Amino acid sequence: MPSDTALEDVDEIVHEPSEEFVESTNVSEFMQSYDIDDYDELVERTTTDLEGVEASGLEWFWDEVVDYLDIEFYEAYDTVRDDSEGPQFSDWYPGGKLNVAHNVVDRHAAVDAERRNKVATIWEGEDGEVREVTYHELHRQANQVANALEARGIETGDTVGLYMPMVPEVVSILYGCFKVGAIAVPIFSGFGVDAAATRIDDSACSVLFTGDGFYRRGDHVYLKGGADDAITQAGHVEHTIVFDRFGSTAAEEDADSTAGEIPWDDDRDEWWADAVETQSDEYETKSLPSSQESMLLYSSGTTGKPKGIVHTHAGVGVQCPKEVYFGMDLKPSDRFFWVSDIGWMMGPWTLIGTHTVGGTVFMYEGAPDYPEPDRFWAMIDRHELTQFGISPTAIRALRKHGERQTTSDEPSGSGGAGDDQWLEGHDLSSLRLLGSTGEPWDPESWQWFYEHVGNGECPIINISGGTEICGCFLMPMPTEPLKPCTLGGPGLGMDIDIVDATGDSVREANERGYLVARDSCPSMTKSLWSGDERYIAEYWSRFDDMWNHGDWAQKDADGFWFLHGRADDALNVAGRKVGPAEVEGALIDHEAVNQAAAIGAPDDTTGTAVVTYVILEDGVEESDDLREELRGQVGSELGKPFRPREVLFVDAFPKTQSGKIIRRAIEATYTDEDLGDMSSIENPEALEALEDAR
Repeated sequence: MPSDTALEDVDEIVHEPSEEFVESTNVSEFMQSYDIDDYDELVERTTTDLEGVEASGLEWFWDEVVDYLDIEFYEAYDTVRDDSEGPQFSDWYPGGKLNVAHNVVDRHAAVDAERRNKVATIWEGEDGEVREVTYHELHRQANQVANALEARGIETGDTVGLYMPMVPEVVSILYGCFKVGAIAVPIFSGFGVDAAATRIDDSACSVLFTGDGFYRRGDHVYLKGGADDAITQAGHVEHTIVFDRFGSTAAEEDADSTAGEIPWDDDRDEWWADAVETQSDEYETKSLPSSQESMLLYSSGTTGKPKGIVHTHAGVGVQCPKEVYFGMDLKPSDRFFWVSDIGWMMGPWTLIGTHTVGGTVFMYEGAPDYPEPDRFWAMIDRHELTQFGISPTAIRALRKHGERQTTSDEPSGSGGAGDDQWLEGHDLSSLRLLGSTGEPWDPESWQWFYEHVGNGECPIINISGGTEICGCFLMPMPTEPLKPCTLGGPGLGMDIDIVDATGDSVREANERGYLVARDSCPSMTKSLWSGDERYIAEYWSRFDDMWNHGDWAQKDADGFWFLHGRADDALNVAGRKVGPAEVEGALIDHEAVNQAAAIGAPDDTTGTAVVTYVILEDGVEESDDLREELRGQVGSELGKPFRPREVLFVDAFPKTQSGKIIRRAIEATYTDEDLGDMSSIENPEALEALEDAR
């Protein structure tokens, strides 16, 4: 397993919430309602079978939370769950009927004028355009989408693709699908033709929503042509509904307009204005069984086809609001912003979670550093946002932007004024909580996010779960103290453990092991779209009746949980193991290094050798002396066995749109192996640069 020294760097509690803040939180109110005294008792009560309590803690919580969050079922469920076929195939809320759309929009639009006219979404385009959509307007538009779908033959259980730019209409499309019982298939707008075609083909959707394009770093990115090519490659699609982002329909007669660049098939294509806005804005949302499929979310596999993750109305309808309400402490007046595309799990998670409890979602179309690296800070200030979630890699990049603005007599990375150059002049006092997910933090970047963005007051709700549960296995509560990089502990109603290779728990021994779920939760994928065989092999075959999440995890002596990267990514060097994140952290500590990625490569002597790729700070020259200096730094921090065999300099890493480094692409490029599914790469040209660096 990885080295045991990493926790030494994060052993100090740096965030201690005030008593006033703790008492104001939603989770504190919940604890008081049920006479629960502290966090440990809360986790135990919601996850453990307790003596003298009739229902298991898990079933007690998932039953209580439905009423507590006022999640409405059309017909009451018979029991909380039926797990007679084991945790792999638990049936949650059997006998019940509901619809996510009713809970996220219908009921809000049906009450008093204040609630009906509350803003559901605020959207800012990269070009500066701002639009606000009330719950009443969202309700009407979702009804129009539902009617448009039924007019094109869509029924309960049919799949509908969303290959859309990040515009407000994606919300009404998602909810319109829910209304008719269709299975929404969000597809990342940055995907290329092959990736989009794979998902269209696998899901076999007959209706596809797309757009003429979107803005990215000031340029027009055309989407419709790629959608057409994907349809040609995949088949299935009979109706394409195209949203007009660039004003194409209004400028069709203008030879200089973008309209001439939008390919069109009169037999299949319709503009949004013709297909949707002409429909009635009244629709009776369908009452559906709890286990009815709501979404098909794709998770990229290392090899083979992407995995189609099957979610249900009850699953996402209860899990997402539970997490946003308790973990992110959403209040009625809050404005919630998590950086994500609708094609990634965090997009639907944010929408369903926030709108179920009647909050306001902020959405942004473009790049995080356009036109300047202060774009996020300006939007937080301008729109008075209260929760802000982002990936660690994106924060590292934004932090480095500040460091490159240091004065000539101030060393880079010193923690001085240069660290917050782009934050200056922006009022971030509206922020109450920060969020992060996707990959491990390094302590310095976590601390920068906490101190400079959160002003040393906002807790960082660092979460880990995934597409497979549309939620979080680990999630700190805002009432708890925090050490840098911690994920707190198990989420409410999540029976999570850390086990060794034999499946025995090592959590209380404070040893590193595999992160597992010992039981199911409502939002856990009911299977994979491709069938049960791959589902069992992917998640349930490593340990008996335990979900293997694939991460290294550790609970320290003070009760704080940490992740140390993917268990299958651990680098075994001459019988000793280290996590790639630890090697990368050692490199990032050097003032010359902007970003780093570590992989394992076959080695005749040690079995595996550490190979690293490094992006240098602006103005720093590549040299053999610097290579040796960086090798020495890793050896000094982690031990000589982990000194990189190679240090390769590049200008960019392959990343997703949300800023996550795709490390498996780096490793496959170095080792000349099959890249597998590379559909999530935003900058495929970075792969060529990796090859050239060798």
